Amino acid sequence: MDDSKRLKRKVRNSYFISTVSITLVLFLLGSVGYLMLAAMKVAQTLQSSIQVSVELKNGLSDKQRQEIERQLSDEELVETIVYVPKEEKLEDQEFRRLFGSRFEEILDENPLLNSYELTLTARSADRELIEAFIRGAEHLKGVAHVGYPALMAQRLHSTVGKIRFVLLLFGGALLVISLILLSNTIRLAIFSKRYLINTMKLVGATKWFIMKPFLASSITQGIWAGTMASLLLAAAAYGLNEAVPELQALADANRTGLLIFGAMLGGGIVISGLFTWAALNKFVNMKSNKIYLY
Repeated sequence: MDDSKRLKRKVRNSYFISTVSITLVLFLLGSVGYLMLAAMKVAQTLQSSIQVSVELKNGLSDKQRQEIERQLSDEELVETIVYVPKEEKLEDQEFRRLFGSRFEEILDENPLLNSYELTLTARSADRELIEAFIRGAEHLKGVAHVGYPALMAQRLHSTVGKIRFVLLLFGGALLVISLILLSNTIRLAIFSKRYLINTMKLVGATKWFIMKPFLASSITQGIWAGTMASLLLAAAAYGLNEAVPELQALADANRTGLLIFGAMLGGGIVISGLFTWAALNKFVNMKSNKIYLY
C-alpha cells in the first residue's frame, strides 16, 4: 500500500513539475511576444512621425486647393493630411520666438505660404516609394514647394529596421531554446513511465491504446499550462500598464492581449501534444530488450 501511494505521489509530482515548466516557458514567450509587439508598434509610430510639408502657391482658389487635397489624399503613402493657412503659421510660438517683432518691421506682408502637413504610413520606409511620392507632389499644379527631411527619415528607417531585425533574432533564438527545454522536460516525464509502457506492450496493448491516455493527459496539461501562463501574463501586463500607461496605448493592449493569450493556450496544447507524441512514439516502437538500456 505504501509503495502504491509513493508511486502515485511520484506520478503527480512529475505531472505537476512538467505542467509548471510548460507554464513558465509559455509565460516567458508570451511576455517577450508582448514586449516585441509593443516595440514594433513604437517603431511603426516613429516611422510615421516624419512630416511632409506641401506648400501652395499664392492666389489659389478654394476649388484648386481642394483638388490638390484630393490628389494628395488619394496617395497610398499619406496617412493624415491637415491644411495649415499662413495666418496660423504666423501665430506659431516657435516661429515667433525665432523672429519676434522684427518680422513685422522688416516685411509688410506675411511671406509664408499656405500648406498641407502630411504624415506618412510606415511604407514610407521604401526609399523608391517616398522619392516617387515627393516628385509627384512637386509636379502638382499649384504646389510651390515640398519639404521633406530626407536624411533624417533615411537614418530613422535604417535604425528602425535594425531594431526590428535584432528583436526578431532574439525572439527566434528564445523560441528555439524554449522548445528544446520543453522537449527535454516532456521526454523525461515519458521516460519515467517507460517500464509501464513496456508492460502494456507485453500484455498485448495496441499502440493507440497505449498512447491515448498519455496524449489526453498532455492536452489537459497544455490547457492548464496555457491558462495559467495567460493569467500570469495578464497580471504582469496589468501591473506594467499601471506603471507605464504609455505602453498600453502603444501595444494596443486589448487586441494584443487576446492574440497572445490565444497563442499561449493554443501553443500549450500543440507543444505538449506534439512533444508527448514524439516521445511516446519512440518508446512504444522500441523493442523490449532495449528499454532497460536507457
